[in-house]
Amino acid sequence: MHKIERLLQDRILFLDGAMGTMIQKHKLSEEQYRGQRFADYQHNLKGNNDLLSITQPHIITEIHNQFLEAGADIIETNSFNSTAVSMADYHMEFLVDELNVTSAKLARNAADTYTAKNPDKPRFVAGSIGPTNKTASLSPDVNNPGYRAVSFDDLVATYRQQTIALAKGGVDIFLIETVFDTLNCKAAIFAILEVKEEMGLDTPIMISGTITDASGRTLSGQTVEAFWYSVSHAKPLSIGLNCALGADQMRPFIKELSDKAWCRVSAHPNAGLPNEFGEYDETPESMSKVVGEFASSGFLNIVGGCCGTTPEHLKAIIDRVQSEKPREIPLLGL
Repeated sequence: MHKIERLLQDRILFLDGAMGTMIQKHKLSEEQYRGQRFADYQHNLKGNNDLLSITQPHIITEIHNQFLEAGADIIETNSFNSTAVSMADYHMEFLVDELNVTSAKLARNAADTYTAKNPDKPRFVAGSIGPTNKTASLSPDVNNPGYRAVSFDDLVATYRQQTIALAKGGVDIFLIETVFDTLNCKAAIFAILEVKEEMGLDTPIMISGTITDASGRTLSGQTVEAFWYSVSHAKPLSIGLNCALGADQMRPFIKELSDKAWCRVSAHPNAGLPNEFGEYDETPESMSKVVGEFASSGFLNIVGGCCGTTPEHLKAIIDRVQSEKPREIPLLGL
């Protein structure tokens, strides 16, 4: 049994908060994104947050440390967009291996430092694997519904590359998150399972989907229950939801996963819904109250935050949830 599985039997574990939100607080310029190495690069790089693992590693390390100091058990690598498909926007496909290895090592070093400070509270690194900016199920051309901007095989290849690099960097978990298209997720699962077999890894997989609105469906049209059954063959460590919705709006869908899933359940909601300025207004106190109710209702095994959540949000959630018992896995499907 993996060490994290043993811990999950005893308590709810805490995932970190929003890397992007914390980066935005630094208000970095184009020059700061570029650093010395890419000072003369022929394309704009501002907004390529994953690149900061290479050009501004001290900022990424500081963010990891802030979430670890708040009490995170699991921190995510700064690799959400570190795939060839997504890096094509910045003409940086050539950098994918280095981005993932470097991001994983930064998180690994931070986690190991905090584990050494308190061996009774081991810290884990989740390799963040985002959905890419393309969908395998839907056409981006309204005049050609059969067109696809990316194929399943293309996605498998790009996820294989990311998975291998994250493994080389030393991650404890592969986290497929913000899934809006289950076919993209299936490509990631296929790639990860293939790499695990080839490399002889026992690294567990976490899967987290995103619900686009109150209809309770993913962008590609699946209900929460259908999404779970579509990915359950991966035998994940956990299934969950993140992004898109604030905690309040997420509750019925987390409950449904809790009722149906025969693995652990995770939630890392946004700090409410974005306001007219694209910012998030949910306070640590109000968010922790809602998430705390999830825990006391027996829905959760892993909890953290997505867009808009800070170390202050995480600390408030931990203070509210840490005394709650973890959700018991139903015997369904076993």
